[in-house]
This record gives sequence, C-alpha cells and structure tokens, in this order.
Amino acid sequence: MPMRTECKNFESRSYPNGDTVRKCNLDLAPEAPWRCPEPCSGYERRLADAAWTHGSLAPAATPPEPSSLDDGSAAAVLDAAEDIVNAVGGDVMAEVTAEREHGRRRSLLRRIFRRGS
Repeated sequence: MPMRTECKNFESRSYPNGDTVRKCNLDLAPEAPWRCPEPCSGYERRLADAAWTHGSLAPAATPPEPSSLDDGSAAAVLDAAEDIVNAVGGDVMAEVTAEREHGRRRSLLRRIFRRGS
C-alpha cells in the first residue's frame, strides 16, 4: 500500500536544497517513503478539513517505487543503515556528554579564579 498521506502519523518535510523526507512518525513503515504496511496498527485518519486553509505547500507526490521493494532488498538496506546509525549512537552521546562536562568544569574554574574578585 502506498504511503497514506491522510494518516495522522505521516509527515513530509522539504528542505531548502530540494530534499524531501516522507516518514511515519511512529516508525511503523519499514519501506517508507514508498509503502505503509497493510494493515497498519498505527493508522489514524487526520481530522477532516476542519476549516483549515491549505496553502500552496502540499506534500510532494510519492516517489516511484523501486523494483527492489518486491524482493525485500530495499527494506534490508534500510535496516542495515539503521543498524549503522544505532551502532554509533552511544559513542556520539558519550562524546557530547564529555564535551558538556568539560565545558561545565572550565566554567566552574573560571568562576572560582576570575580576576578582580
């Protein structure tokens, strides 16, 4: 089933360089941006037009499906990419925490040893 743009959990975001991200906010569409699972446990229809005024920015058309969706290789590539990102996540968080802690120590020393006290 194609991505359900009418789902409350669907999000599409365009960036100034022309890239567009189409995704499920609940991470339930392993073949995003091409397909939602059938049936999807997180599907919730958006509220009907509830007096909204729609501007000219509308979600871009769904990109054409690659032929590899049928054999599962696209999902395998996406899973492998997610594994790579998850593998380095802990290291990145440790680096950020260390940098923040180093900044706090330096700030404390500056307050203790500031000139003109």
